[in-house]
Amino acid sequence: MSAKSHRAICRSGDKKALLSLGVTQQMEEHPDCERLPRAFLQCTRGRQQSSVEAAAVTNTAFISLSLLAQQAFRYEPKNLTVRMGATAELKCEVLRPSGTVQWMKDGLALGPERSLPGFPRYSMTGKLRGQYNLRIENFQLEDESMYECQAGPSENSDAIVSNTAFVTVQIPPSKPYFSLDTTPWVAGKKYSVTCVAPDAKPEAEITLFKDGVELTGAQSFTMSGSKDKLLNRHTEVTVTALSSDNGQQLACHAINEAISKPVVTIMTMNVYFPPEPPVIVGLDKDEVRVGRILVLECESGSGNPLASLRWTKNGEVLSTTWEEDNVAHKSRSVYKLKITPADNQADFCCESFNMVSLSPLSITHKIIVFFEPAELKLSGSFEAIEGQELTLSCYATSSNPPVDIRWWLGHKELNSTALLREEGEYGGMTTTSNMTHQFFRDENGLRLTCEAFNKGTHFSKIQAAKISVFYPPHKVWIDAPPEDVPLHSGTTVSLICHSTGGNPTATLTWFKNGKPVTFAQRQTSSGMGVTRELILVLTASDNMATYRCDARNEAKKTISASTKLLVYFVAVTMKITTKQEVLRSGQVLTLQCLSGSSNPKSNTSWNLGLERFQGIEEAARKDVFGGVSVNNTLSLNLTSQHHNQKVICHAYSPVLAEGTKTFYQLNVLYPPEFSPDQPTEVQVVEDDVAAIPLLVSANPEVVSCIWLHRREMLVKGENLHYRWSDEHSLVIKNVTRRHAGIYTVKCENDEGVNQIAIRLDVLYAASVKAEKDPVFVNLGGIADLICVADANPIISDMFSWKWLGEEEVEMGEEIQEDESSLLTIHDVTRAHAGLYQCTANNGIAFPASVDVRLVVQFKPELQKGPQWRKVASRGDGTTTAELVCQAEGIPRVNFIWEKNGALMDLANPRYEEKTVREGSYHTSTLRVGNVSAVLDYAVFSCTARNSLGEDKLDIQLVSTNHPDPPSSFGQVSISHDSVTLEWIPGFNGGLPQRFRIRYRWDQSVSFQYVDVFPLDVTTFTVTGLQPVTTYNFSVNALNAIGESGYADNNAILTITTKERPGSDGVPTDVDPQSKTGLPAYLIVVLAMVFGVLILSNSLGFLFRLKWRKRQDQTTGAGGVSVVDRQKNEEDGSSQSTVRNSNKYESREEINTAAQRTLLIDSESERDSNIYESYTAKRISPLE
Repeated sequence: MSAKSHRAICRSGDKKALLSLGVTQQMEEHPDCERLPRAFLQCTRGRQQSSVEAAAVTNTAFISLSLLAQQAFRYEPKNLTVRMGATAELKCEVLRPSGTVQWMKDGLALGPERSLPGFPRYSMTGKLRGQYNLRIENFQLEDESMYECQAGPSENSDAIVSNTAFVTVQIPPSKPYFSLDTTPWVAGKKYSVTCVAPDAKPEAEITLFKDGVELTGAQSFTMSGSKDKLLNRHTEVTVTALSSDNGQQLACHAINEAISKPVVTIMTMNVYFPPEPPVIVGLDKDEVRVGRILVLECESGSGNPLASLRWTKNGEVLSTTWEEDNVAHKSRSVYKLKITPADNQADFCCESFNMVSLSPLSITHKIIVFFEPAELKLSGSFEAIEGQELTLSCYATSSNPPVDIRWWLGHKELNSTALLREEGEYGGMTTTSNMTHQFFRDENGLRLTCEAFNKGTHFSKIQAAKISVFYPPHKVWIDAPPEDVPLHSGTTVSLICHSTGGNPTATLTWFKNGKPVTFAQRQTSSGMGVTRELILVLTASDNMATYRCDARNEAKKTISASTKLLVYFVAVTMKITTKQEVLRSGQVLTLQCLSGSSNPKSNTSWNLGLERFQGIEEAARKDVFGGVSVNNTLSLNLTSQHHNQKVICHAYSPVLAEGTKTFYQLNVLYPPEFSPDQPTEVQVVEDDVAAIPLLVSANPEVVSCIWLHRREMLVKGENLHYRWSDEHSLVIKNVTRRHAGIYTVKCENDEGVNQIAIRLDVLYAASVKAEKDPVFVNLGGIADLICVADANPIISDMFSWKWLGEEEVEMGEEIQEDESSLLTIHDVTRAHAGLYQCTANNGIAFPASVDVRLVVQFKPELQKGPQWRKVASRGDGTTTAELVCQAEGIPRVNFIWEKNGALMDLANPRYEEKTVREGSYHTSTLRVGNVSAVLDYAVFSCTARNSLGEDKLDIQLVSTNHPDPPSSFGQVSISHDSVTLEWIPGFNGGLPQRFRIRYRWDQSVSFQYVDVFPLDVTTFTVTGLQPVTTYNFSVNALNAIGESGYADNNAILTITTKERPGSDGVPTDVDPQSKTGLPAYLIVVLAMVFGVLILSNSLGFLFRLKWRKRQDQTTGAGGVSVVDRQKNEEDGSSQSTVRNSNKYESREEINTAAQRTLLIDSESERDSNIYESYTAKRISPLE
């Protein structure tokens, strides 16, 4: 054994290995073994010496055999370094392996199986015997650990443990990444660049490159990675950004022992720097003409980001739009400018800059603009009176260069004065020229022209005006009616004024008595003359008035013509006066009517309503417009009816057959008076709004009215029901019947007091109540149902009665007496019991109803069907039976229970009785505990009793058995392919029962069976039948013990299906059984099989019967079941009828005495007189 192996064994302290290999002198003296107890080493050496001595005694062959049995390592695992994801293999080869070999990882046994379950990437490999190499695929960080190979002890060898081998994993760094202070960079500034190579093992080495040149002066440090044992390497360097660095690459190389090529991350540097100065393209010269489209282009190269460009004019921004050419690496801005005079001497500047420019770079151009005057103004008067001199001026606005001005009158050029030039807008000059000339009649209508010429733009502009020379009109006259012909007031008269000559033609003006007339027609022209018409609708003021027409034009000389008219007119004014200031009913009023000027004199009279009065007329006197006036006096006795009436005074002209009038409105004071239309009764429906109008009049109209109801005054605001729609009318909201009655209204003003009474009649819908509810009546008696209504109005036929039950009954006789209604029902039956509804409807709102219950009292009637007469329960003392007795009766029903004719002692703890009432139904449930066949298989009698009588039912408590047959089997409906059947269930034998329907075609030899589902239904539809076919149906019941006979004593229900809808009714010869789709031969085969089954069943029954007889002979007992097989000739089928319908349930343990239970014959148990014996002892029916 090598020294290295000794050291490993001593270092591990494995005493088993030391004992198995022995301690040599070298091992004892080795420093690593000094930590072992010396006694142990000596003992080991002693054992070794003893073993040698013992070996000497034995023969040589035995020594060789012992040496071959001891296990030893041929190869031991060694420390290993592996890259993550690679496959690592630790070698372990054992000589003479006899024990279990397994690998240990950090003290954890990986298992002896070569597949190493639980470690999917681990396995033990080796083609030769003794090879147990540990293979680890896809080596991961968690696999880095200390591994040992162990061979366990066996019968011939001790355990051995290999050297501990440490497997180290090498993990390349993840992709490095940059950590920068800020981006982008600005040229000239220094920045710190950090590259991080994460999650490497061992730590990575980082090298930084800029533009392919390695950066020096980097500083590095290491930090822990995302997992244990992983390291992050950080390298930091300071970089000065240059404009040339923009777009160049900054690279980070990371490498460690796990990889041969570095992992590289590259970043493109983005360095900001200013652009170059701009250049303007497209401006050939500085002089341009106004209106030209000037295209200016500005370019600026380089810069990051590319330059932003803007155009300014005299410092004001014109455009901030530009485009960038990334390929040529320049910015370009095109500005289109339409030249205007305002651009003259303007500085156009293009500026370039970006976000890192300290200030914008610019280029500027000044331009000179040639432009014409925007306006040429000709000023002065262009109208002259013949022989007059006029001075005119021509002014040209600013232009560059200034213009020259010339004058023209018609085709003749006029001399002008010297020009006057001054500084104008946009750096140009204004020009002014003045001209004076004397005008004559022959120059009227000529054009005066001012011409301005610009030598710089070769532009000429003119301004012209027409000259007017004025002279006066020649003649004027009027077309009018003769002055001595009378005209009636209201007549339309036309006065026409004519004028000829003059320039311009004359303007005609009308005057009435020297005052201008404003309503004359528009002036019209014809040839050399003008005309203006004055249309008059004659009035009194036109009588003898002077109308004059003046003709005048701009020559400022007037000529005139005039005329007069004679006009007849009615009184121009009417006025009624009185000396009395206050008018009261009963006084005499004196009125005076003054009829104003009229031509000729008017006749006066009076009207008051339909009455006419002449009055007293005074003598006429002269008045205005050449007419005369008249005065008339009237006396009148005043009443309240005269208040607000008009007294009319008429002035009539017989000549004109028309007149005028005026009125005097009477204001007569009187105390309150109620209108003849004032209602004295108001009707309103309850809950509506009642409006009680108060039609009162008085003068003065300030009337104080108070309302009294039941001697109490109604005060505004105290009751929310009352409000006043106007000063006096009362409105009652949500009227109730308590608001009905007499309302007294007292009204007062300064002239007196008056009052009136008004009745409010409140109509309300009927409400109805029962005078007595419920109403009790004995069966066969007379029932009186009464309901009483509260309503207004009470009308005839207001009441109606309705039966609320489901079935129809005789309603009886209805009688109405005022506000009540009586429904009388004779010979009351139980069908009359229930709710009756009395409805009252008086036409107001909705009808009202009340329900009256009629309770018909009758003696108890017990439920007595088959299911009520029997109760089944095992008689072994472990079950509880419930006997239910249900009676219908009114009044309350009491129950009495008897057992075998003797009154039951319900104080016995084995018995418990509970009564439940639901309406007229009373249910008494008797619970019999620990049912014993000896004590409790008996007849229990239930007597239901009330004050009107009693009823009795016998209930037999028997053992559980098969069910009784159903009854009342019949049809419900028939179609062409189905039949619906119904039946009444019999006693279920004490167990849940179900039903089965048996049927066959009347010519068939076999039956078909249908199990009814759901189990508890008593109506079922058999489908799949053939049309126009006769079938025989039967039904029986089944439970867990057995089945019953067929319903109604094995009665057969024969039914023929209907024709198929739409068929022509022609009979068919096809076999109905064949319609099912079964071939004839198959039907024969099925019939044979069915016969064999019946025969085998019969043979089995006979064999069983013989076996039971042998059992009886062996035990000496005589208790057997009697089975009577009957043949039903009507349906052609065999039916087994089990006659002991009260057999004990199978496997039920009972005592011997329980078999001697007395049976009572009933409808369902006429043949049930034998029990099947479990003790093989025959019991006589009479025991």
